[in-house]
Formats: sequence, C-alpha cells, structure tokens
Amino acid sequence: METLEAIRIQKLKQIRDLGCDAYPTFYRYTHSLAQVSKEFGSKTSEELEQSKQKVRVAGRILTNRPFGKAGFITLSDGEGQLQAYAKMDQLPERDFQLYKLLDIGDFIGVEGTLFRTRTGELTVLAKELTFLAKSFLPLPEKWHGLTDVEIRYRRRYVDLVVNREVRDVFVKRSLIVRELRHFLDERGYLEVETPILHPIAGGALAKPFKTHHNALDMTLYLRIAPELYLKRLIVGGLNRVYDMNRIFRNEGISTRHNPEFTMLEFYQAYSNYTDLMDLTETMLTSITEKVCGSRVTTYDEQQIDFGKWSRLRMKEAIVKFCPEKISEEDLKDRATVERLLKQLHADFDPRMTLGNLIGVLFETVAEEHLVQPTFIYDYPIELSPLSKQKADDPTLVERFELYVGGMEIANGYSELNDPIDQRERFLSQLQARDRGDEEAHEMDDDYLRALSYGMPPTAGEGIGVDRLTMLLTNSTSIRDVILFPHLRAE
Repeated sequence: METLEAIRIQKLKQIRDLGCDAYPTFYRYTHSLAQVSKEFGSKTSEELEQSKQKVRVAGRILTNRPFGKAGFITLSDGEGQLQAYAKMDQLPERDFQLYKLLDIGDFIGVEGTLFRTRTGELTVLAKELTFLAKSFLPLPEKWHGLTDVEIRYRRRYVDLVVNREVRDVFVKRSLIVRELRHFLDERGYLEVETPILHPIAGGALAKPFKTHHNALDMTLYLRIAPELYLKRLIVGGLNRVYDMNRIFRNEGISTRHNPEFTMLEFYQAYSNYTDLMDLTETMLTSITEKVCGSRVTTYDEQQIDFGKWSRLRMKEAIVKFCPEKISEEDLKDRATVERLLKQLHADFDPRMTLGNLIGVLFETVAEEHLVQPTFIYDYPIELSPLSKQKADDPTLVERFELYVGGMEIANGYSELNDPIDQRERFLSQLQARDRGDEEAHEMDDDYLRALSYGMPPTAGEGIGVDRLTMLLTNSTSIRDVILFPHLRAE
C-alpha cells in the first residue's frame, strides 16, 4: 500500500509536469493575510463589488473543500487567515489542474479580487494560482491533548502551524523581552554582552556544564550566571548595565526548570536591594499592563494582581506559613529547625549549616503560598556568598527573592564590594565543595583583583524571563514558553 508521503511526492512530479516551478525562489505579495482582514474586513459586498479590489496573497493551505469544478481553500500565513475560491471558469486551465493536485499543508500564492460569499465571509476569487512548496507530511487533524504534549514540544514547527494559541504565547514572549529592554533603556541602562564560556563557574550556586577548549588546552564552563562579569563592568565605571542572556545549568528538568533558560540580569551602582525592590515593582507592573492590558492576570486558575505587592522577611514568612506555631526566636535553634524539617518530611543534609536548613524550611512551608507578588528578603548569609551583610545582623544578608504564583521570579541583593570579606566567603565555599557541595563557588582570583580596585555600593538582580512569560501567558510548564525545550532522546 502506497504511503501518503509517497502519494504526495508523486503529486509534486505531476505539478512539475504541468510546467510549474516546484520550489520558486520568491513570491511578491501585495498584502499579508492579516492586512487583507484589517483593510477590507469591514467592507460590504457592494463596496467590494464596486472597487474590484485586487490582491496578491500567499500562505499555507489549512483546509480544502473541492466541489467538482470549484473549491474553497483556507490560507494561513501565521499572522492571519483568508479564504480563497478556485473556480474552473475563472482560472487558466493549468492553474485549475494545479488546484486539483494541492494538499493541506502546501504553500501557494493566489492573485484575484475580493468578494463576500453568501455567508458573508471575505474571500479572494482566484484568477491565478502559483505553487510555492509541497507538504509531504500531513498536518495532524487533532493535535491537542495530553497524549500529544511531548510530540508538540519535539515538533514545535507543526505545533505553531495548527495551534494558534501557541503562536500567541511566543508573540507575547517577544513583547515581554522587548518591554524589559525598553524599561531599562529608558532609565539609562547600557545593554552589554558577557562571555558564555567561563574559565571558572561562578555567579550562582549551580552545577555547570563542562567543556574543553583544544587550542588553549583548558577546561571551560557554560555560563551559569553573568554576575561576576557584570560587576567587573561596574568596577570599570559602567554604572548601569544589563545582559539579556542564556544560562546553562546541569540540573534536573521539571515544569519550572530547563537546562538552558533566559535571564535578564542588571546592576545599578550607588544603590541597595530596597532600591531594586522598588524598581522591580514599577517594572513588572508596567510590563503586565502593556502585555496583558491589565494589572490583573490569570495563572493556573488564580487571579494575580500586580497592583498589590507585599514584603516579608524570610523568617517572618516561615513563622506565618509554618503548620506548627513557632516564633522567629525558635529559628535560632538548630535542633528545633531539624525537628520541623523531619516532621514535614523535607529532604535535607544533616551536615548543612543552620542558615541552609532555614532555607530548606522556607521552601517547604512558605513558597507555595506566595501567589500574589511578594518579596522575601533578609536571607541567611550561607545562602548568599556574594551579598552584603546586614549592618544590624551579620548572620543575614541584604538579599531578596520575588515570588509570584508560588514560584521564584527574581533574585537580587546589595552586592558585596569588600574584597577581603569576599575572599573569606570564597574560602568558605571551597570548604563546602570539599564536603561534596558541587554547586559551591570556586575561588575567582581575577574577580577579587577587580574588587580590589574598588567597586561603589551596588545592587544587582536577575529576572527569569521564562517564568515571567509563564505567568503572563497562563502557561503552567516552562516547556510551553521555550520554543525548543530540552527532551530525552526520541
């Protein structure tokens, strides 16, 4: 039995036999399909009849309904759709023969005049058909449903064709990225580019991907964060910088994690972490209004209001959401914290410091409750080796994370600019590495040298672009907002 693909390949041969160029190099159209709808969508049948408006359009065939000596085609060019009417007595003989060889998925050009059908649908009466490309594989008729999710991710090119809402997500993502850049550009930030290949994996607590450069005979790491390079630029006198960058972390995959993702990271001299909390409120409220048309958006069946922000200290959040009644004073006692973690069946390493245990407790009891925009601030020093200590409590640092929809969206802090303190923090991280912590920082002597030239008071922040897009497009999986997410081998 001949396969559908083989049948379509044979049709392409027949199209060539008609004298058609099977793969022409270009097609000049007068209007996109969206432009046709915008310019002529309000015209009545009488107005179209009087104007004899000619158009030359192109697109992919989504439907084809032949009726003997005529037929209706629905064309799509990604941005819009338009119906075309192919009628034997209106087309050259070759063009009508071409029409009979067309399949759903093929690309064609149509030249003709606009009219409305008896049902009122705007349609182009074809006077000329031009073949542009053949689709050997059929488009799926039913592409929705959980059983097809992985296929949709693997074949995003088909997903975009048949699922309009998928295309809308990525159009909105592009708008989000553009608005983030615009917001910072307007405030005097300079966009810069930092290296992707690093000699030392630093700037975040994460496991890197490792590679090797043959000519230099040296180990390199894919960027886990641009932080240490951006702060070198602050040292150099570029007082407001940002990098819209790709990050690579050799970690697990989940609905909120992909090994490769997009981060906006920015730094502002002569500022602290409270300045960036204020800036972030303004930024994300403004972007939500522009992208969604309102400060209120829906995510995972929950209404999120970017007009209502709150701030909680980390220990304050633990006390607020812990199922057992405790006080912040109780969190100073390691035995109490370990007991709570065991009761909650939390996964933790008994070798962890008290600060690390408090971080695990926060993730266990508080994160899922932080649905409305909430800044969690004042973190234990062990969780933030690059942050500045609080003057009134050296066990804490001036750091915040923004949570929305129960997930972390942003991370920022007052930057540590004391090179002596930073060296001691790096040494502490090396001890953690010796204990088996693969995510701990390595010693970066060049960064310490840069700090030794002097860095002004500075605040820095990273915003997860993928997660922000999830929130503003009501996408509950990060794979739905990354065009080509990483998957196991097929």
